[in-house]
Amino acid sequence: MDVLSTLKNDLIATIDRLPTMNNGKWIQRALEAILRLSEAEIDRLDWKILSAAVGDMERAFQVFHPYRHIRKVAIFGSARTNDSAPEYQLAYDFAHLIAQQGFMAITGAGGGIMAAANAGAGAENSFGLNIQLPYEQGANKYIAGDPKSIAFKYFFTRKLFFLRESDAVALFPGGFGTQDEALETLTLCQTGRYGPVPMVLIDRPGGSYWHDWDSYLRKNLATTGLISPEDLNLYTITDDIQVATEIIRNFYRVYHSSRYVGDEFVMRLKVAICDRDLDLLNREFSDLVASGKIVQTTALDDELDDPTIIDLPRLVFKFDRRDFGRLDRMIDRINQMGDSTCLDAHPESK
Repeated sequence: MDVLSTLKNDLIATIDRLPTMNNGKWIQRALEAILRLSEAEIDRLDWKILSAAVGDMERAFQVFHPYRHIRKVAIFGSARTNDSAPEYQLAYDFAHLIAQQGFMAITGAGGGIMAAANAGAGAENSFGLNIQLPYEQGANKYIAGDPKSIAFKYFFTRKLFFLRESDAVALFPGGFGTQDEALETLTLCQTGRYGPVPMVLIDRPGGSYWHDWDSYLRKNLATTGLISPEDLNLYTITDDIQVATEIIRNFYRVYHSSRYVGDEFVMRLKVAICDRDLDLLNREFSDLVASGKIVQTTALDDELDDPTIIDLPRLVFKFDRRDFGRLDRMIDRINQMGDSTCLDAHPESK
Protein backbone atom coordinates (compact mmCIF):
# COMPACT_ATOMS: atom_id res chain seq x y z
CA MET A 1 0.00 0.00 0.00
CA ASP A 2 1.43 3.42 -0.98
CA VAL A 3 1.79 6.37 1.42
CA LEU A 4 -1.28 8.19 0.10
CA SER A 5 -3.50 5.13 0.52
CA THR A 6 -2.24 4.60 4.04
CA LEU A 7 -2.92 8.24 4.88
CA LYS A 8 -6.43 8.00 3.45
CA ASN A 9 -7.22 4.91 5.53
CA ASP A 10 -5.77 6.48 8.68
CA LEU A 11 -7.82 9.64 8.20
CA ILE A 12 -11.04 7.68 7.68
CA ALA A 13 -10.35 5.60 10.79
CA THR A 14 -9.58 8.73 12.84
CA ILE A 15 -12.74 10.50 11.69
CA ASP A 16 -14.83 7.45 12.57
CA ARG A 17 -13.37 7.44 16.09
CA LEU A 18 -13.74 11.19 16.76
CA PRO A 19 -17.01 10.90 18.75
CA THR A 20 -15.36 8.53 21.24
CA MET A 21 -11.94 10.19 21.51
CA ASN A 22 -11.14 12.21 24.66
CA ASN A 23 -10.07 15.24 22.64
CA GLY A 24 -12.15 14.53 19.57
CA LYS A 25 -13.56 18.08 19.40
CA TRP A 26 -10.10 19.62 19.15
CA ILE A 27 -8.78 17.02 16.71
CA GLN A 28 -11.79 17.74 14.52
CA ARG A 29 -11.10 21.48 14.62
CA ALA A 30 -7.46 20.94 13.64
CA LEU A 31 -8.45 18.72 10.71
CA GLU A 32 -11.10 21.22 9.60
CA ALA A 33 -8.54 24.05 9.63
CA ILE A 34 -6.15 22.05 7.43
CA LEU A 35 -8.98 21.18 5.05
CA ARG A 36 -9.96 24.84 4.77
CA LEU A 37 -6.37 25.78 4.02
CA SER A 38 -6.17 23.08 1.36
CA GLU A 39 -8.92 24.92 -0.54
CA ALA A 40 -7.38 28.35 0.01
CA GLU A 41 -4.90 30.15 -2.22
CA ILE A 42 -1.76 29.94 -0.12
CA ASP A 43 1.81 29.43 -1.29
CA ARG A 44 4.12 26.46 -1.17
CA LEU A 45 6.20 28.28 1.45
CA ASP A 46 3.08 28.67 3.62
CA TRP A 47 2.60 24.91 3.57
CA LYS A 48 6.28 24.36 4.41
CA ILE A 49 5.97 26.69 7.41
CA LEU A 50 2.79 24.96 8.59
CA SER A 51 4.27 21.49 8.15
CA ALA A 52 7.54 22.34 9.94
CA ALA A 53 5.75 24.13 12.79
CA VAL A 54 3.40 21.18 13.36
CA GLY A 55 6.43 18.88 13.26
CA ASP A 56 8.15 20.99 15.93
CA MET A 57 5.06 20.82 18.13
CA GLU A 58 4.53 17.10 17.56
CA ARG A 59 8.04 16.28 18.81
CA ALA A 60 7.81 18.62 21.79
CA PHE A 61 4.37 17.42 22.89
CA GLN A 62 5.59 13.83 22.87
CA VAL A 63 8.81 14.59 24.76
CA PHE A 64 7.17 16.68 27.49
CA HIS A 65 4.03 14.60 28.01
CA PRO A 66 5.56 11.99 30.39
CA TYR A 67 6.81 14.85 32.62
CA ARG A 68 3.61 16.96 32.60
CA HIS A 69 3.07 16.62 36.37
CA ILE A 70 6.59 17.74 37.32
CA ARG A 71 7.21 21.45 37.75
CA LYS A 72 9.95 22.93 35.59
CA VAL A 73 12.09 26.07 35.55
CA ALA A 74 13.10 27.75 32.27
CA ILE A 75 16.67 29.04 32.57
CA PHE A 76 17.87 31.72 30.14
CA GLY A 77 21.27 33.37 29.76
CA SER A 78 24.16 33.99 27.41
CA ALA A 79 25.60 31.21 25.26
CA ARG A 80 28.90 33.13 25.35
CA THR A 81 29.49 32.99 29.09
CA ASN A 82 32.86 31.35 29.72
CA ASP A 83 32.99 28.43 32.13
CA SER A 84 35.40 30.43 34.30
CA ALA A 85 32.94 33.30 34.75
CA PRO A 86 31.10 33.72 38.09
CA GLU A 87 27.75 33.62 36.24
CA TYR A 88 28.56 30.15 34.88
CA GLN A 89 29.11 28.73 38.36
CA LEU A 90 25.98 30.50 39.63
CA ALA A 91 23.89 28.94 36.87
CA TYR A 92 25.38 25.52 37.62
CA ASP A 93 24.71 25.85 41.35
CA PHE A 94 21.20 27.24 40.84
CA ALA A 95 20.19 24.42 38.49
CA HIS A 96 21.67 21.86 40.89
CA LEU A 97 19.71 23.41 43.74
CA ILE A 98 16.35 23.43 41.96
CA ALA A 99 16.89 19.83 40.85
CA GLN A 100 17.47 18.88 44.49
CA GLN A 101 14.13 20.57 45.26
CA GLY A 102 12.44 18.32 42.68
CA PHE A 103 12.15 20.76 39.76
CA MET A 104 13.40 20.07 36.24
CA ALA A 105 15.44 22.58 34.22
CA ILE A 106 14.64 23.71 30.68
CA THR A 107 17.44 25.39 28.72
CA GLY A 108 18.14 26.31 25.12
CA ALA A 109 20.66 23.41 24.97
CA GLY A 110 23.53 25.68 23.89
CA GLY A 111 26.75 26.69 25.59
CA GLY A 112 27.48 29.16 28.36
CA ILE A 113 24.67 29.58 30.90
CA MET A 114 22.64 26.86 29.17
CA ALA A 115 25.45 24.30 29.44
CA ALA A 116 26.02 25.25 33.07
CA ALA A 117 22.34 24.73 33.89
CA ASN A 118 22.14 21.37 32.11
CA ALA A 119 25.31 20.26 33.88
CA GLY A 120 24.08 21.46 37.27
CA ALA A 121 20.66 19.84 37.02
CA GLY A 122 22.00 16.71 35.32
CA ALA A 123 20.62 15.23 32.10
CA GLU A 124 18.02 13.23 34.02
CA ASN A 125 16.50 16.47 35.32
CA SER A 126 17.00 18.55 32.16
CA PHE A 127 15.42 19.43 28.86
CA GLY A 128 17.31 21.05 26.01
CA LEU A 129 15.33 23.05 23.45
CA ASN A 130 17.83 23.55 20.66
CA ILE A 131 17.35 25.64 17.52
CA GLN A 132 18.48 24.63 14.05
CA LEU A 133 20.85 27.34 12.75
CA PRO A 134 23.30 27.23 9.82
CA TYR A 135 26.31 28.26 11.94
CA GLU A 136 25.33 27.44 15.52
CA GLN A 137 24.31 25.92 17.84
CA GLY A 138 24.86 22.28 18.56
CA ALA A 139 23.50 20.88 21.79
CA ASN A 140 25.93 21.10 24.68
CA LYS A 141 27.59 17.90 25.83
CA TYR A 142 25.45 17.69 28.98
CA ILE A 143 22.17 17.23 27.09
CA ALA A 144 23.28 16.13 23.58
CA GLY A 145 21.81 12.77 22.63
CA ASP A 146 19.37 12.75 25.55
CA PRO A 147 15.75 11.89 24.64
CA LYS A 148 14.73 15.19 26.28
CA SER A 149 16.79 17.22 23.78
CA ILE A 150 14.61 18.68 21.02
CA ALA A 151 15.81 20.46 17.86
CA PHE A 152 13.32 23.12 16.70
CA LYS A 153 13.04 24.55 13.21
CA TYR A 154 11.48 27.81 14.35
CA PHE A 155 12.17 30.20 17.21
CA PHE A 156 8.45 30.81 17.76
CA THR A 157 7.65 27.14 18.39
CA ARG A 158 10.71 26.85 20.61
CA LYS A 159 9.60 29.88 22.64
CA LEU A 160 6.12 28.46 22.89
CA PHE A 161 7.38 25.36 24.66
CA PHE A 162 9.83 27.22 26.89
CA LEU A 163 6.92 29.02 28.51
CA ARG A 164 4.13 26.49 28.00
CA GLU A 165 6.07 23.89 29.97
CA SER A 166 7.70 26.06 32.63
CA ASP A 167 6.36 26.96 36.07
CA ALA A 168 9.07 29.52 36.78
CA VAL A 169 11.59 31.58 34.81
CA ALA A 170 15.17 32.33 35.83
CA LEU A 171 17.32 34.70 33.79
CA PHE A 172 21.07 35.23 33.99
CA PRO A 173 22.93 38.01 32.15
CA GLY A 174 22.95 37.63 28.38
CA GLY A 175 22.75 39.33 25.01
CA PHE A 176 19.96 40.03 22.54
CA GLY A 177 18.45 36.57 22.96
CA THR A 178 18.27 36.84 26.75
CA GLN A 179 16.83 40.36 26.53
CA ASP A 180 14.24 39.08 24.06
CA GLU A 181 13.31 36.23 26.38
CA ALA A 182 13.08 38.55 29.39
CA LEU A 183 10.87 41.10 27.67
CA GLU A 184 8.68 38.55 25.92
CA THR A 185 8.11 36.73 29.21
CA LEU A 186 7.18 40.02 30.87
CA THR A 187 4.87 40.95 27.98
CA LEU A 188 3.05 37.64 28.24
CA CYS A 189 2.82 37.91 32.04
CA GLN A 190 1.61 41.53 31.84
CA THR A 191 -1.13 40.59 29.36
CA GLY A 192 -2.16 37.40 31.12
CA ARG A 193 -1.09 35.09 28.32
CA TYR A 194 1.41 33.34 30.58
CA GLY A 195 1.47 32.72 34.28
CA PRO A 196 1.15 33.67 37.01
CA VAL A 197 4.66 32.32 37.65
CA PRO A 198 7.69 33.47 39.64
CA MET A 199 10.34 35.25 37.54
CA VAL A 200 13.81 35.77 39.02
CA LEU A 201 16.69 37.74 37.51
CA ILE A 202 19.99 36.43 38.87
CA ASP A 203 23.29 38.31 38.77
CA ARG A 204 26.77 37.72 40.12
CA PRO A 205 27.23 38.93 43.74
CA GLY A 206 27.42 42.71 43.58
CA GLY A 207 26.67 42.71 39.85
CA SER A 208 24.71 45.53 38.20
CA TYR A 209 23.43 43.89 35.00
CA TRP A 210 19.81 43.44 36.09
CA HIS A 211 19.75 46.51 38.34
CA ASP A 212 20.79 48.67 35.38
CA TRP A 213 18.11 46.97 33.27
CA ASP A 214 15.54 47.57 36.02
CA SER A 215 16.56 51.23 36.24
CA TYR A 216 15.92 51.63 32.53
CA LEU A 217 12.42 50.17 32.90
CA ARG A 218 11.64 52.40 35.87
CA LYS A 219 12.98 55.59 34.27
CA ASN A 220 11.75 55.17 30.71
CA LEU A 221 8.64 53.00 31.07
CA ALA A 222 7.15 53.18 34.56
CA THR A 223 7.62 56.89 35.32
CA THR A 224 6.34 57.88 31.86
CA GLY A 225 3.20 55.77 32.16
CA LEU A 226 4.16 53.31 29.42
CA ILE A 227 3.78 50.48 31.95
CA SER A 228 2.09 50.31 35.32
CA PRO A 229 4.37 50.57 38.37
CA GLU A 230 2.73 47.29 39.50
CA ASP A 231 4.24 45.58 36.42
CA LEU A 232 7.62 45.84 38.15
CA ASN A 233 6.29 43.31 40.67
CA LEU A 234 6.33 40.63 37.97
CA TYR A 235 10.02 39.92 38.61
CA THR A 236 12.57 39.86 41.43
CA ILE A 237 16.28 40.68 41.16
CA THR A 238 18.77 38.83 43.35
CA ASP A 239 22.42 37.81 43.47
CA ASP A 240 21.70 34.94 45.87
CA ILE A 241 20.65 31.61 44.38
CA GLN A 242 19.23 30.49 47.73
CA VAL A 243 16.87 33.48 47.60
CA ALA A 244 16.01 32.74 43.96
CA THR A 245 15.20 29.11 44.78
CA GLU A 246 13.06 30.06 47.77
CA ILE A 247 11.10 32.56 45.67
CA ILE A 248 10.25 29.79 43.22
CA ARG A 249 9.51 27.18 45.86
CA ASN A 250 7.40 29.51 48.01
CA PHE A 251 5.30 30.57 45.02
CA TYR A 252 3.77 27.08 45.13
CA ARG A 253 3.53 26.80 48.91
CA VAL A 254 -0.27 27.22 48.96
CA TYR A 255 -1.02 28.39 45.41
CA HIS A 256 -1.22 25.53 42.90
CA SER A 257 -2.46 26.81 39.53
CA SER A 258 -5.19 28.88 37.89
CA ARG A 259 -7.41 29.11 34.82
CA TYR A 260 -10.45 30.91 33.51
CA VAL A 261 -13.87 29.29 33.45
CA GLY A 262 -16.04 31.64 31.43
CA ASP A 263 -15.58 35.06 33.04
CA GLU A 264 -14.49 33.56 36.36
CA PHE A 265 -10.85 33.39 37.41
CA VAL A 266 -10.31 30.11 39.26
CA MET A 267 -7.30 29.84 41.54
CA ARG A 268 -6.56 26.34 42.86
CA LEU A 269 -4.96 26.01 46.28
CA LYS A 270 -3.18 23.11 47.94
CA VAL A 271 -5.15 23.73 51.13
CA ALA A 272 -8.20 25.83 52.01
CA ILE A 273 -7.74 29.17 53.73
CA CYS A 274 -9.80 30.20 56.76
CA ASP A 275 -12.69 32.67 56.65
CA ARG A 276 -10.60 35.37 58.31
CA ASP A 277 -7.94 35.13 55.60
CA LEU A 278 -10.60 35.15 52.90
CA ASP A 279 -12.00 38.38 54.35
CA LEU A 280 -8.48 39.83 54.36
CA LEU A 281 -8.07 39.03 50.66
CA ASN A 282 -11.39 40.67 49.84
CA ARG A 283 -10.35 43.82 51.68
CA GLU A 284 -6.78 44.04 50.45
CA PHE A 285 -7.33 43.03 46.82
CA SER A 286 -10.82 44.35 46.09
CA ASP A 287 -9.30 46.43 43.27
CA LEU A 288 -8.70 43.21 41.29
CA VAL A 289 -12.35 42.15 41.41
CA ALA A 290 -14.48 43.50 38.56
CA SER A 291 -17.73 42.64 40.36
CA GLY A 292 -18.86 40.57 43.34
CA LYS A 293 -16.21 39.22 45.69
CA ILE A 294 -13.63 36.47 46.11
CA VAL A 295 -15.27 33.23 47.24
CA GLN A 296 -13.83 29.87 48.25
CA THR A 297 -15.41 26.83 46.66
CA THR A 298 -14.83 23.33 45.32
CA ALA A 299 -14.05 22.43 41.71
CA LEU A 300 -16.40 23.96 39.15
CA ASP A 301 -18.33 21.73 36.75
CA ASP A 302 -16.10 22.72 33.82
CA GLU A 303 -13.01 21.57 35.75
CA LEU A 304 -14.06 17.98 36.29
CA ASP A 305 -12.03 16.80 33.30
CA ASP A 306 -8.80 16.75 35.35
CA PRO A 307 -9.10 14.20 38.19
CA THR A 308 -5.58 14.94 39.50
CA ILE A 309 -6.65 18.32 40.91
CA ILE A 310 -10.39 17.84 41.36
CA ASP A 311 -10.14 17.76 45.16
CA LEU A 312 -8.22 21.02 45.52
CA PRO A 313 -10.09 24.00 47.03
CA ARG A 314 -10.63 27.02 44.81
CA LEU A 315 -10.74 30.80 45.09
CA VAL A 316 -13.08 32.15 42.42
CA PHE A 317 -13.69 35.77 41.38
CA LYS A 318 -14.23 38.00 38.37
CA PHE A 319 -10.68 39.25 37.78
CA ASP A 320 -10.41 42.58 35.95
CA ARG A 321 -7.71 40.99 33.73
CA ARG A 322 -5.58 44.12 33.86
CA ASP A 323 -3.27 44.23 36.85
CA PHE A 324 -1.26 41.01 36.81
CA GLY A 325 1.50 42.53 38.92
CA ARG A 326 -1.07 42.98 41.71
CA LEU A 327 -2.29 39.44 41.10
CA ASP A 328 1.24 38.23 41.84
CA ARG A 329 1.13 40.15 45.12
CA MET A 330 -2.18 38.47 45.95
CA ILE A 331 -0.57 35.06 45.38
CA ASP A 332 2.30 36.07 47.67
CA ARG A 333 -0.27 36.91 50.34
CA ILE A 334 -2.08 33.59 49.86
CA ASN A 335 1.21 31.74 50.22
CA GLN A 336 1.58 33.26 53.68
CA MET A 337 -1.72 31.65 54.64
CA GLY A 338 -2.81 28.05 54.95
CA ASP A 339 -1.70 25.25 57.22
CA SER A 340 2.04 25.15 57.95
CA THR A 341 2.15 21.55 56.72
CA CYS A 342 2.07 23.00 53.19
CA LEU A 343 5.74 23.76 53.64
CA ASP A 344 6.44 20.06 53.60
CA ALA A 345 4.60 19.45 50.32
CA HIS A 346 6.63 19.00 47.14
CA PRO A 347 6.06 22.06 44.93
CA GLU A 348 7.20 20.20 41.85
CA SER A 349 4.10 17.99 41.82
CA LYS A 350 1.40 19.35 39.55
